[in-house]
Amino acid sequence: MRAGSGALAGYLVADAVSLAGTRLSQIAVPWLVLTTTGSATRTGLVAFAGLLPLVVAQALSGPWIDRAGPRRVAIGLDLASGVAVAAIPIAYAAGWLHFPVLVALVALTGVLRGPSEAARHAMVPALVRHVALPTERVTGLVGTTDRLSALVGAAVGGGLVALLGPATALLVDAGSFLACALVLAVSTRGVGGPVSERTAPAERSSYLAELRGGWLALRHDPVLLGMMVMVAVTNLLDQGYSSVMLPVWAERAGGGPAAIGLLGACMGGAALLGSVLATWRAERLPRFRTYVVGYLLAGAPRWIILAVGAPLWLIALVHVVAGFGAGFINPVLGAVQFERIPADLMGRVGALSLAASWSLMPLGGLLAGLAVTGTGLSAGLLLFGAAYLLTTMAPVLSPAWRTIDQRPQPAAAGPATASTAARS
Repeated sequence: MRAGSGALAGYLVADAVSLAGTRLSQIAVPWLVLTTTGSATRTGLVAFAGLLPLVVAQALSGPWIDRAGPRRVAIGLDLASGVAVAAIPIAYAAGWLHFPVLVALVALTGVLRGPSEAARHAMVPALVRHVALPTERVTGLVGTTDRLSALVGAAVGGGLVALLGPATALLVDAGSFLACALVLAVSTRGVGGPVSERTAPAERSSYLAELRGGWLALRHDPVLLGMMVMVAVTNLLDQGYSSVMLPVWAERAGGGPAAIGLLGACMGGAALLGSVLATWRAERLPRFRTYVVGYLLAGAPRWIILAVGAPLWLIALVHVVAGFGAGFINPVLGAVQFERIPADLMGRVGALSLAASWSLMPLGGLLAGLAVTGTGLSAGLLLFGAAYLLTTMAPVLSPAWRTIDQRPQPAAAGPATASTAARS
């Protein structure tokens, strides 16, 4: 067995448990609001209350993650998140869960979850060095684990909410945070460490200066900056597709929720297969070509096939192809990102990138609704598909993006040696 494989396995288990718990809460919390208030407006307010603090806290947490160490931050905040989530069903059982209390508790979980996810993300380069595997192999394993746990987590989470009720199901979510913290604490000892341990006190700058340093690192690297903008825009478009355009199409085409579930299963299952193959090929993949082909398959065809009124079997086939292409993207983007960010800036730059990827998503449903209302469903789908194509193919015009095929030399492999990217 390769040295350090236990740390990688533990990290993957913790990541899977965390994402599965997140999927459960994404089902349980809205259902709890709907069943207790009957208000779609309040359900939307609770969702907003969870997302906005997450993005803000994530964006601001980078210097802290670098100072304290991503492992320590991830473990500590997972423990705190478990307590915060458990407070919701406890307050519900005690009759204290009035709407303002629920909003406050959901906002608190967002504040804790944002930096926790950023810290876990920042642990990956240290894991790459620890296990001495190619960066793409590790990012591929992380991506495959994420896709599998998202598929399983959504199904299991829905079943638990139906069986136990939303409040009791949230106790399971709280337990998932505690389990994640325990697995990380036991399995990843000796993986990385805080930047503050490698920096003399006199060399440390203020928190705001360190936060600004993370932004400057992004701004001065056209690939990292372009990747951040591209992911933010595509997440916005995907959110509009899944939350508005796909349901409207399903209602008008007569397929209903079953058609939505079929397309989700087709794309999700194919993405899992693509991610497994990408992990297997890992370091042999030509990065730039893989990026281009992956997004050509995963992007615009989904919108076009819905817009032209194709039969369901053909739409499902296109979603299979799109999912397969999507499975190859994250291992490439993750490897490029981790190799280009200096180790002492990993928390700051990674946290800013993750926060940016979430930041435009609340606008996705709003813009999709306006597009469908103003232009019609078919025209709106084509408009969003064209925007997706332009956004993802813009790097083809940038010479800097061609450099992503340049991998670190074996003697210097690892993200710390390079110069200065979901869970849709």
